[in-house]
Amino acid sequence: MPRLSLALAAALLLPLPAVAEEVVVFAAVSLKTALDPIAQSFQQATGNSVTISYAGSNALAQQILQGAPADIFISASPEWMDEVEKGGEVAGGARTDLLGNTLVLVAHDPDAPQLTPAPGFDLKGALGGGRLAMALVDSVPAGQYGKEALVSLGVWDQVLPSVAQADNVRAALALVATGEAPLGIVYATDASAEPRVHVVGTFPADSHAPITYPAALLKNGTDAADRAFFDALGAPEAEAVFRAQGFTIPD
Repeated sequence: MPRLSLALAAALLLPLPAVAEEVVVFAAVSLKTALDPIAQSFQQATGNSVTISYAGSNALAQQILQGAPADIFISASPEWMDEVEKGGEVAGGARTDLLGNTLVLVAHDPDAPQLTPAPGFDLKGALGGGRLAMALVDSVPAGQYGKEALVSLGVWDQVLPSVAQADNVRAALALVATGEAPLGIVYATDASAEPRVHVVGTFPADSHAPITYPAALLKNGTDAADRAFFDALGAPEAEAVFRAQGFTIPD
């Protein structure tokens, strides 16, 4: 057999360079403002790439259950994570409650009066004949939390004919930001990310179920990069970004 050249022989003795991996994340759209910079920092530090698909948690969960190749799922409600876990898509023991949030009422008009969401408050009157923007109330977490709050405060039936439902919470936010709806119900973090809306009221925490964002490593998340990014979501650096955007960190 021919001899290897000295240069080639030397090259074969060197360690192979690490191959960059892609981490595919399915995340609730309300996370975008915080999660994008976290992913960017991870990419710069590791050389791995992070691809994030944002949508309503319901749509993402259904895509995962239908075989979409996601490595990590971050939902805006435990309900949709439960469905994914029941479907056998969550890696064993790789689920955690990552974040919390607050539900607020936002207005397009910067001079809109403040409202105090309380039993029987005059939300219908505040609309002035306009629409109330909400995410889909039967399937998207922000819409579900919003409907639950309005029902518990006794005003749901009054405003139901005025509700304009959007595919996700950022779409509902956009309706208010552009003035198509005078008021909307979104997360506090969404309101802070959009300068064209103004918080005019905060819903009592006991008017709806706790807003919890579970995160899980999925069965497709088998490489070291997937695990590293999943772990990075709970690191102090990521927590600082989440807190700056208005999220809360569960104990």
